[in-house]
Amino acid sequence: MPILLKNADARFQRKMRERYSGFVSERPADCCLEVILCSKDRSGTSDADIRVERSAQLWRITRGDFEAEWDPHTRRGWVRQTANPYSIDTALRIIHSLELAAQGGFLLHSSSVIRNGRAFLFSGVSGAGKTTISRLAPGDATLLTDEISYVRPDGSAFRAFGTPFAGELAKPGENVSAPIAELFLLAKGPDNHVEDVHPANAARALLRNVLFFADDSRLTTALLNTACDFVSRVPVRRLTFYPDHRVWDLIQ
Repeated sequence: MPILLKNADARFQRKMRERYSGFVSERPADCCLEVILCSKDRSGTSDADIRVERSAQLWRITRGDFEAEWDPHTRRGWVRQTANPYSIDTALRIIHSLELAAQGGFLLHSSSVIRNGRAFLFSGVSGAGKTTISRLAPGDATLLTDEISYVRPDGSAFRAFGTPFAGELAKPGENVSAPIAELFLLAKGPDNHVEDVHPANAARALLRNVLFFADDSRLTTALLNTACDFVSRVPVRRLTFYPDHRVWDLIQ
């Protein structure tokens, strides 16, 4: 879902091209976000809570370090921030999460890789091992992300796409995609083993890790339906692993 970032500051443009290198496209974009740069003394802290509120047809997004507005009907909006990449990262994630929720997809707090033409997702709480399992991936695996997986419906299946949003690896994913073969719920342990997860528990675990900040009953219902659809189509299993490369013998 290409988004055109409009800003006249040449230095900021270079920063954006460097940060999203590999994801910059010349394709026409249906979505447009104007970036309005402000001075530092108008910026608060990125540690403040995010607020995503709907007013009529517009989404209003605020945090200490930026404010933004998004119209899902025209797919146009703006963000006011200082010339840093972190605010725009957050604004883009939230806008994508809103658009995806309406289209039957979602952003998931998980790492993901492609192996043998299929995507594998690894989700869990902080410290569960998302970055670790990405770091241990064999040479024939392609990293999509070690932080946030981008998931969209694809006919009767779901598909995972690479994102530029990097976690502890400080490495963006590849701009490729593949059908999702499995979602693993991660836990570290003394050995490597896999357990099946009941669909109801799988849906609850999935929803706990979906990135969604808006207090909106319509989109919340849509996400619930998407989660149920996802676990009915994609196997969800619990992967307990010891952090060495042998865990990948279980992921083929």
